[in-house]
Amino acid sequence: DIVKNWYDKTLGTPYEGTEPPELYHRYVGHDNNRDWYAFTQVETQLTVDKIHNVWHPQIVHDIHQQGANGARLFLPPYMAPVEPNVPKQIVDGYTELGTYMADTMRKIGYQGITTNSTYDAWTPARAYSHYHGGVRILSETASAKLATPITVKFDDLRAGLGHDAKKESANFGPVWKGGEWKLQNITDYMTTAAFGLMFHAADNRERWLSRFYDIGKEAVRPRGKGELSAYLLPMPKEDARGGPSAEFFRRKELMAMLHRAGVEISYIGKSFVHQGKTIERGSAVVRIDQPYGNFAKALLERQVYPDLKDLNGNPIPPYDVTAHSLPLLMNVEAIPLSDSLKAETLPDYPTHTGACSRGPGSPVDAIYRSAMSSMDEGWTRWVGEKQLEVDCKTILKTVTANDIRSGKLPENSIVFPDQSANQILNGYAKGSMPDEYTAGVGKEGVENLRKFVEAGGTLVFLNRSSNFAIEHFNLPVKDVTRGLARKDFFIPGSILRTELDLTHPVAKGMPQQSIAWFENSPAFEVGQAVSLSPSGNQRVDGNEVGQTNSLSYRIIARYPSDPKQILLSGWALGAEKIAGKAALVEFTIGKGKIVLFGFRPQYRGQSLATFPLLFNAISQ
Repeated sequence: DIVKNWYDKTLGTPYEGTEPPELYHRYVGHDNNRDWYAFTQVETQLTVDKIHNVWHPQIVHDIHQQGANGARLFLPPYMAPVEPNVPKQIVDGYTELGTYMADTMRKIGYQGITTNSTYDAWTPARAYSHYHGGVRILSETASAKLATPITVKFDDLRAGLGHDAKKESANFGPVWKGGEWKLQNITDYMTTAAFGLMFHAADNRERWLSRFYDIGKEAVRPRGKGELSAYLLPMPKEDARGGPSAEFFRRKELMAMLHRAGVEISYIGKSFVHQGKTIERGSAVVRIDQPYGNFAKALLERQVYPDLKDLNGNPIPPYDVTAHSLPLLMNVEAIPLSDSLKAETLPDYPTHTGACSRGPGSPVDAIYRSAMSSMDEGWTRWVGEKQLEVDCKTILKTVTANDIRSGKLPENSIVFPDQSANQILNGYAKGSMPDEYTAGVGKEGVENLRKFVEAGGTLVFLNRSSNFAIEHFNLPVKDVTRGLARKDFFIPGSILRTELDLTHPVAKGMPQQSIAWFENSPAFEVGQAVSLSPSGNQRVDGNEVGQTNSLSYRIIARYPSDPKQILLSGWALGAEKIAGKAALVEFTIGKGKIVLFGFRPQYRGQSLATFPLLFNAISQ
């Protein structure tokens, strides 16, 4: 409806066929297709509960569109790497089926088809079926301008990862020579591919069912001595009041994700000692020898992404991200076991319940919503509505660029989600969209934000939006990642270790060591400090504070000084470039504050470990 309404509104105007200036999913835009293990969104939950877990399909066809100037159609097999918990039978299955579909279409005259390029099979965030006995066949068809035809010149076709749209190769062809491309072409490619899939499934029914059986048989195989046999999730200690702790609820969320995916969980019925450690009653055991044990293993272990580089030494980027370790993202202890637990277990364990138990918090005064839709803004809003409850009600406001330019600002705080500095300042380029969408906060907005802070307000900038604050508030801080060549520094969606200053209010309730979700992220080097403390020292309780250019600052989180200690899960090329640098800094300007997060503390609604940092920054 959102896309169609926008298309109708712009039909016959210079903006016909442009993308809608709002997320086509209320909160998370295309990240609804990155939700296949966290199950945060209602749509994902319904699809899993009512389709996947009811029908247990051996084949899932995931139909998408891609850019207009590359291949006309992508089909599996996928590029390397394949996530190591994906069964070999799944790789064989999507390779056989995707190759069949591509070859069949080529034989009847379809052009510009690529396989084994562009898309990988690494993250379970996009491939629920790969861990549930079925292959995921992703098809990506070239787009037009929504429903408006386009003309693509041959010279405008471009190379993609693993193929060149102008050159025939073993995994691409025959070459499409360019020309008109319209909705009819898109649907022809899509429906022909879909029927090819169904013909193969019908003609090879026994093979697909046998493959499904073999996957399940291997999954429930008893694990031998020395093999990973289970994960233990210890029962968290009670809080100071004798009630469930914050870790208890984080663990409960993690187990709910596994349970929704069909993972069987048992619970320790009586405390006992295992390898010198007391295992409390209520601790959870997730065995690997069960139908969906590999799904659990993929989410509970730490990822080691391969160091993939091209012939020129440049890193080959993943299609999405490289890490998905839930215990790290959610700050929940998960202990791998290679021997059996000799303990009484229960199929279920009573848990604490209660209204509005998802966590304390203050209302977010405002979240900035740019004219250019931002998925991170949607995630921030979703997390706020789920986590920041006051008397079981969520109080959220929106501030727009127009509000900021006109000085209509909230009383306390504004959160700027992950977005480029240019998008915040300028919005859409003039002439690319209707005029009402082409203005950012502008110079007058910057001045109003400065007055807002000086009068006592708080501005919180997440990830890339921090560069807006650095550039326009003359902060004495440098993003040390800017200008680095990719072959020297590349951290594409990984979980890094941080060390916190626990004496700062933003770090209240946090462990001394925490995480940062690093993805297109800055890392901060603050200007030369002079004495800020009354004693004349540059450090307070062993933590750095300072004052420079009349601005006082305090580093709240930094990366370890030893580069080998930085990466926790995923891939980090050039970690030494950010060793010892700040990940979270607070500046005091007048009566107010500017807080710079060099990461996404609310990453896709999954990083519960760092939610408190965001909430504390808002409410302090």
